Amino acid sequence: MSVSASSDTRVALVTGGSRGIGRAIALRLAADGCRVALSYAASKDAATEVVNSIAGCGGEAAAFHADLAQAGSARALFAAALERFGQVDILVNNAGMSSNSALIAETPEALWRDMFDLNLNAVFYMLQQAIPHMRERGGGHIVNLSSNVTRRMPPNFGAYAISKYAVEALTQITAKEEGARGIRVNAIAPGPIMTDMLAGLLDNMGPERAQAFVDSVPLGRTGTPEEIAGMVAMLVSDVASYVTGQIIYVNGGGPGG
Repeated sequence: MSVSASSDTRVALVTGGSRGIGRAIALRLAADGCRVALSYAASKDAATEVVNSIAGCGGEAAAFHADLAQAGSARALFAAALERFGQVDILVNNAGMSSNSALIAETPEALWRDMFDLNLNAVFYMLQQAIPHMRERGGGHIVNLSSNVTRRMPPNFGAYAISKYAVEALTQITAKEEGARGIRVNAIAPGPIMTDMLAGLLDNMGPERAQAFVDSVPLGRTGTPEEIAGMVAMLVSDVASYVTGQIIYVNGGGPGG
């Protein structure tokens, strides 16, 4: 990866950018020439490693702590990114959590609240920070991370699936509201991407169910974080200049398990 930065280089803000898919997105956007702000909730060392990797290749990045499940964190994060870089041209709402541990009737209220606070409310609050700024700048790009689970609606994933389905509605409505202002808003719905989050879900399934789930993917494998990052890079590029309000499934053909 070789990049160069200047004052007119686009700035990308990636939430949950220290590990997994968020890390891959941050590195890819930096490789494409963006200056990168990334947030982390707990993985400070991992976030620092991403920043150092980008800097080592000639890019510019900064990491900011933000527990986006907490009210007010989005405002503080966006303000910190603006103070550091002066602008935000790309927002990637990647931070999230998952669970396949309970039926709807047995879902703890705390888990339900936590899921919606991080997966949905944080996206809403980040949009409220980013959109006025992007309007002033005459446009921008927003990519929200959903999940292939919204196509499958499996049991035990209730809180997660519903929160992500709401993110897709938020994406499509916002795209219609902001398109005339030059702001494109899309969502990516990953299938089984090999991250720590997926590993935990597969462990909960047990070896036989987990293998059957992977085998149900037409391409016969799990995906990589870099494959999601590549789709983000496409959506925020001129290649996708007529693409907005879309839910892009990057899922190897769609797991059926």
